[in-house]
Amino acid sequence: MKLQEIYNHLDKVSPFELQEKWDNSGLIVGDMSREVSQIVVALDIDEEMIESTDENTLFVVHHPLIFGNLTQLDFSKYPSNLLEKMILKKHSLIALHTNFDQTHLNRYVFEKVLGFKIESQNPFVCTTKGEWHYKELLTLLKEKLNLPTLKVIGKKEKIRSIALTTGAGASLMDEVEADCFLTGDIKYHDAMKAMSEDLMMVDIGHYESECFFAQIILDELKVLPLLAIISNSKNPFHIEII
Repeated sequence: MKLQEIYNHLDKVSPFELQEKWDNSGLIVGDMSREVSQIVVALDIDEEMIESTDENTLFVVHHPLIFGNLTQLDFSKYPSNLLEKMILKKHSLIALHTNFDQTHLNRYVFEKVLGFKIESQNPFVCTTKGEWHYKELLTLLKEKLNLPTLKVIGKKEKIRSIALTTGAGASLMDEVEADCFLTGDIKYHDAMKAMSEDLMMVDIGHYESECFFAQIILDELKVLPLLAIISNSKNPFHIEII
């Protein structure tokens, strides 16, 4: 199957034109006229995946391997080291990032994983209303997202509205109209701002909130006459309890 055909299908599933201006979704590596032998879906691509797959494999990932201007190809450094290996094996790479956040990922995690009912949604923020107690909510998050610990800002015993953005969404806090905002990669100054504005925030992890990407996109690829499999990305962080 031609890479162009798969790209066109993915563009219908989640239009690449929806991506943010700073993003780099779409074709990262490849030739649209090239034949693809199989598809591997994952949150990220890594060296182990590249080395363990056959030639002419297409990787469909969430996070683009190239962000911003790539001014040199030093094959001893990331991401050029991975690009070299992919080119030698005639691999291709397509990323669905902020476009897929808008069309699929945020809603899926909010509804299917956490079990909330969406009452409103802008492109990146899902919101619901109800009533949750502090410990009840944290227990739910730890269980559903497989989180051994949680970082919380601005603890509230009673929560009447919850918003969520998967990945790193703290910069969107000004758009949040809720008692509690769930997102990942919350920085110190984001936390200080949230406290000053009486916004409870819970850091649900970047990896943990987005690791469902592979299963969602795999379901969208099953209609194609080509083998598509999941390769489990590794979380670059781990909790060390001594």
